[in-house]
Amino acid sequence: MLEVQNLNFRYKKHNILENISFSAKAGEHVSIIGESGSGKSTLLKLLYGTYDLNQGQVFWNGEEILGPKFNLITGPNFMKYVAQEFDLMPVISVSENIGAFLSNFYPEEKRERIKELLEVVELTAFARTKVKELSGGQKQRVALARAIAKQPEIILLDEPFSHIDNFKKQSLRRSLFKYLKEKNITCIVATHDKDDVLSYSDRMIVLHDTKITANNTPKHLYNSPKDKLIASFFGEFNVIDDRIIYANQLKVVKKSDVMAVVKQSYYKGHYFLIEAELNAEKVFFEHFEILHIGQKVNLSIEKNCL
Repeated sequence: MLEVQNLNFRYKKHNILENISFSAKAGEHVSIIGESGSGKSTLLKLLYGTYDLNQGQVFWNGEEILGPKFNLITGPNFMKYVAQEFDLMPVISVSENIGAFLSNFYPEEKRERIKELLEVVELTAFARTKVKELSGGQKQRVALARAIAKQPEIILLDEPFSHIDNFKKQSLRRSLFKYLKEKNITCIVATHDKDDVLSYSDRMIVLHDTKITANNTPKHLYNSPKDKLIASFFGEFNVIDDRIIYANQLKVVKKSDVMAVVKQSYYKGHYFLIEAELNAEKVFFEHFEILHIGQKVNLSIEKNCL
């Protein structure tokens, strides 16, 4: 189990993180979200022992994780950290990068392990390609495979799919997170993308103004966002009568006490996002077809969000 107790960190005189406490069980997937500059990446680095804490402690199964004052080499053996900079060896192949830290005493097992990991990150066709010839997204997938090669007990992922195009991102998420669950590897992900969270996280931690402002399941935070910051992570929303209402919870009906005037329609594929004016305020809702500028519509809030 990962235990973070009263973690505090500041850079010079500027507080970055204050009173951070949480835990993660073996095999649990925890996502850390927050605005840019909220300390997500810094928190991962502190968990890995990259920096010394100003206050607090970090433990994995009772063993304290310490910073550079106590360790010449950053990061304990049971933990892997995948940063946004990949730190790969460019002049050797994808397979050689993935197997760089695997033992050569058992060559057949090593080959099978590399083959398995190539399938997890969907790079089998590039096994013999030199890393320098890969795209940024492909390099990111090599970094992910190398990090799980020796099957760590816990892995820290900083925006793990940021360089990967949408064509590959969806299937890669499913493959990677399924693998981590099957192997009971604890996963801590710093992300700005809700699709990294909703289907795969057991819990979400929200960082804001140096502190943890929420720590709960994605379903709970989606259904009961306590502030605009949390709601904004899940998509377009409105504040109506002091309640947060998502765009997909506002529906066009034949009759209601709520009338809005359409200002714009945005095509989103299987629906249109409609921008409208309600009581001199801007509101957004989803509709199955385009609505014309100036058109008046009656709106209703779905009962399940009352």
